[in-house]
Amino acid sequence: MPLTPLDIHNKEFGRRLRGYDEDEVNEFLDQVIKDYEALIRENKEIQNQALALQEKLNHFANIEETLSKTIIVAQEAADEVRNNAKKEAQLIVKEAEKNADRIINDSLNKSRKVALEVEELKKQASIYRARFRTLVEAQLELLSQEGWDTLEGPPAVASDVRN
Repeated sequence: MPLTPLDIHNKEFGRRLRGYDEDEVNEFLDQVIKDYEALIRENKEIQNQALALQEKLNHFANIEETLSKTIIVAQEAADEVRNNAKKEAQLIVKEAEKNADRIINDSLNKSRKVALEVEELKKQASIYRARFRTLVEAQLELLSQEGWDTLEGPPAVASDVRN
């Protein structure tokens, strides 16, 4: 059992003629030395453990600092990627709108051309119809003239040849 400060304080040495019993004092000092050496060793071990723990603490503090910096860098990178994606999306939308406007304008131009062609074809059909009507009316007028009735009768030349 290790010696306590109270044990040292309360220790009484027996008296002899020439003073304390030397063997008892030496024995006690041996015990004190032994316990003191044990305390020194234990203190040294505790100091070594404290140093090791401090090194670990420093290591983990460095890791924590590195992780914090990494998180900040990752967050900044994520923000930059997000901003770039937004810009790219805006460019894509603008390009799509531009293409849509171009397609609409092209379609409108083609539609106008087709409408003009249809109008031109209607005019040509109307002109053709009017000409055809004029031609048919002229032909009907020719058919309704009196000279045609004589042509419808029996042929005069054929009957004169028989007689």
